[in-house]
Amino acid sequence: MTKTLILVSMISSLLCYSQEDLLKDIDTISTTETSHPPAFKALQIVTGQSTKLTAKNEWYVVIAHRFGDVSTGFKNFFGLDDASTKLGVIYGLTDAVSLSVSRETNMKTFEFGAKYKLLKQNDNVPVDLVGYNVMALNTDLDTETYPYLKFGNRLSYLTQALISRRFNENFSLQLTPSYVHKNLYDPSIENENQFLTGLGGRYKISKRVSINAEYFVNFDSHSFYKNPLSLGMDIETGGHVFQLLFSNSQLNSDIGYLTNATGKWEKGQIFFGFNLYRVF
Repeated sequence: MTKTLILVSMISSLLCYSQEDLLKDIDTISTTETSHPPAFKALQIVTGQSTKLTAKNEWYVVIAHRFGDVSTGFKNFFGLDDASTKLGVIYGLTDAVSLSVSRETNMKTFEFGAKYKLLKQNDNVPVDLVGYNVMALNTDLDTETYPYLKFGNRLSYLTQALISRRFNENFSLQLTPSYVHKNLYDPSIENENQFLTGLGGRYKISKRVSINAEYFVNFDSHSFYKNPLSLGMDIETGGHVFQLLFSNSQLNSDIGYLTNATGKWEKGQIFFGFNLYRVF
């Protein structure tokens, strides 16, 4: 664990130092409404979605990586031998609507998402309100394990309301009520329909760095899985936002992250990872 933290610190320092000259001329995230900038600079708080959207005709390439359980120690080199990766693209259809597609190696899951702004915080509106919908396709399922498998069994769905408020230049909070429906599930460990509520926040500690945190409560008391708790750091560098994080959920996909967390923070069962967004 100590070695991993040292590695994170070294990466963070190197990124901030190497990009300093470039950042004098480049503002990674622009906004046309400077009086009411977005509550979050990245599209995710940690792994969960934020109320930040892409601009019209803007493309984002997303690379997300989660290493294995750091508590395994040298056996798996503190999780570095066991990783899950997500690759995706996001397109700004308008300033208020974006579409996304991604694929994660864990469970070979494709996700198709739509994110749309309903309210924007201003002098008369106290919060940002954004809707987010996902359809996930699990291509790892096979007919040998599930002889009666149908295409519809591979699908699961997520609906979220993202409600955020920027309190000042440094501090933002977000409330995220969520609903997940799975067409294929194991009734002995979880329910078909799951309701969750998440609370996440961002605190800016320097011009280009913030500390982020999020926690989701799953009201499915029947669930075998844990409530996801994640801590992260945003680093704005030339042309992209880089996020370093620790979480008790290894999955990168929205639905997997929310409903399939297995780690226990109190036992050191956490996963180190990063999110990288490149804007075009």
